[in-house]
Amino acid sequence: MILRPGTFLQERYEILEQIGSGGMSNVFKALCHKLNRLVAIKLLKEEFSSDSGFVSKFKMEAQAAARLSHPNIVNIYDVVDEGNLHYIVMELIEGITLKNYISKKGCLDVKEAIGVAMQVAQGISAAHEQGIIHRDIKPQNIIIARDGKVKVADFGIARAATSQTLSATAVGSVHYISPEQARGGYSDVRSDIYSLGITMYEMVAGRVPFQGDNTVTVALAHLETPITPPSYYNEDIPVGLENIILKSTEKKPEYRYASMVEVIADLRHALVDPDGDFVHHNPQIDDSQTVIIGKPELEQIRSGRKVSSDRPSDVPGNRKKEQRNERRPERKQDAQMPAGRTKKEDSEEDINPKIEKLLTAAGILVAVIIVIVLLVVFAKIGGLFRSGSSKMPESTAEVSKEETLSDKSVKMPDVIGLAADIASQKLKNSGGLYMKTSDYVFSESVAEGDIVSQEPSAGTVVDKYSAVYVVISKGPEHITIDLSKLGLEKMDAATAKSTLEAKGLKVEVEQKSSDSVSNGYVISYSPFEAKEGETVTIVSSSGPALINPVTVPNITGQTRELAGELLADAGLAEGTITEAASETVPRGNVISQSSAAGTQLEAGSAVNYVVSTGTAQQSKYRYLASIDKSYSLQRIIGPGSGSTQLTLKIQLRQSVNGKDVIRELMGPVTMNGDQMLPVSFKNIEGAYGVTSGTVEIVNVETGEVIDSYSITFVPVPQS
Repeated sequence: MILRPGTFLQERYEILEQIGSGGMSNVFKALCHKLNRLVAIKLLKEEFSSDSGFVSKFKMEAQAAARLSHPNIVNIYDVVDEGNLHYIVMELIEGITLKNYISKKGCLDVKEAIGVAMQVAQGISAAHEQGIIHRDIKPQNIIIARDGKVKVADFGIARAATSQTLSATAVGSVHYISPEQARGGYSDVRSDIYSLGITMYEMVAGRVPFQGDNTVTVALAHLETPITPPSYYNEDIPVGLENIILKSTEKKPEYRYASMVEVIADLRHALVDPDGDFVHHNPQIDDSQTVIIGKPELEQIRSGRKVSSDRPSDVPGNRKKEQRNERRPERKQDAQMPAGRTKKEDSEEDINPKIEKLLTAAGILVAVIIVIVLLVVFAKIGGLFRSGSSKMPESTAEVSKEETLSDKSVKMPDVIGLAADIASQKLKNSGGLYMKTSDYVFSESVAEGDIVSQEPSAGTVVDKYSAVYVVISKGPEHITIDLSKLGLEKMDAATAKSTLEAKGLKVEVEQKSSDSVSNGYVISYSPFEAKEGETVTIVSSSGPALINPVTVPNITGQTRELAGELLADAGLAEGTITEAASETVPRGNVISQSSAAGTQLEAGSAVNYVVSTGTAQQSKYRYLASIDKSYSLQRIIGPGSGSTQLTLKIQLRQSVNGKDVIRELMGPVTMNGDQMLPVSFKNIEGAYGVTSGTVEIVNVETGEVIDSYSITFVPVPQS
């Protein structure tokens, strides 16, 4: 449901403008007339307001967050049910979301990222102390205020950590969701730590670790795919911060930090010792089933080759990390033997290699003897039958050579275009070849995770159990977005614009009249598919074609009096005029207008606008003065004044910041010379903080000040 500017809720909250939209609600900026302060109102969308389940969940958000009071958490003021409207009144934070901040900067400076992460962690830690888990930590829910304060918002799926909710299915954003939430399992404070770790990753790497065409792909990556160290994308990340991120984003909760207090402690350490080895990793005990090492693996171990590609070094960036090991601390491993091996198997392996070496030596000796005997026989046969059978030994030798190659060599299979796991298995089945990843590249033609190229190439004869280096596709550099699935036709232009910009698209909005589409809503858009960074054009309805159109003037920043004159000159009327405090717009000037300057309206239409009451301090007091005098015009005209007329006005003159400021108290009026001019005003409002002024009678025709009176202003509390 969209609330129009000027709408009042509970005869208290005046809607000023819409400032955001989410999956369940729309967010509006409003003025609380009771407390004279700006607030944010989060209104449940119309399609959900009739669903008791959604309404209950919406209220639960407020009840959870209202219990919290912390400098790094957005405050909740009120929860209201008004007919079919369900909304929350909360603190208005003037600033930018962390998501937009990252988009603008690309990557955050390391100290800046640590500072933001510490404030977020402190806010979440306060919630954890109250038994509340956020479950939806992401940059979109983190706001950076203009003063640099960082606040966590939108406890949209927060629940008290009770026995009734610990196993509830989590519904957080998929790019930041923890593995246990993705599988619908147990969620606790460590789930928030994982999401914070992904958020820190995005701050320093400029991207999330897992991306995909759909939510299922990303969720599975959180469950199964090893995380790429952020230093793969940004080499300037210090060891300490990277280790904090890697520990926070461990797949298993027991390997992560146990609490936000521990995260904060390590973040503080990272500020003073960025490359230190201070992150203590929990012991990672492998509880997998016993793995029996076969002959190909034994051959690899004996020949000194590394085993198989199913190692963390195959993850993008881990090879690069190995090159930086001089400054990267290594994690302590619990065991030196291959994962899953038993002691019995190790004792057997200690004996078997010796026996196998003896058998191998004996086999080689027998083979040498057989070859010598064959050579002697072939030589004799060649001497007796050289003329008729000279090709026989050569043919036999070629066969023998081919048989020898088949025992030690294999023809390289073609794995280009195959998924990495399938390619790895195919290579293993072809003579024990094992796959190593040499690089990851963007590709428009090869799907993400598939093989782009291989070395050696297909058909090449290679040794068994040797390495095959492959390049794996990262998919298209910019994913194509199907705009038809976003439902833009049902949105107003502002919501559609924010939706597209959130997906990394540029937006241009054009106006067009329409008899069938409501004013402000989307008529059409183009193209229907676009990639990140491309421009989408939205055609917005300006309502039915105007019979007598006029152009709206720009009254923002103008005084209230001048705003009225500009509207009148344009053929428009003043609509609802409201007041609001402003730190930037001077008292008495226009802050905003309901219809944008340059747009077309029907002549005679009303334009609403908001007038500044000055700063919050200024809005508490008014400086008032009064005067009750009269002036005889005979004093300046003399005898015969009854037949003489003068045009006069009365004005107030004050010195504000060293400059004369003049404000008209009474407009020009024509009077006879024998009349008395009343100079009587009960409440003259002066400039804020200025205690003196002069009331002047001015001859309009000559500009001469005929007489003046000094007055004193006193501060009076606002009613």
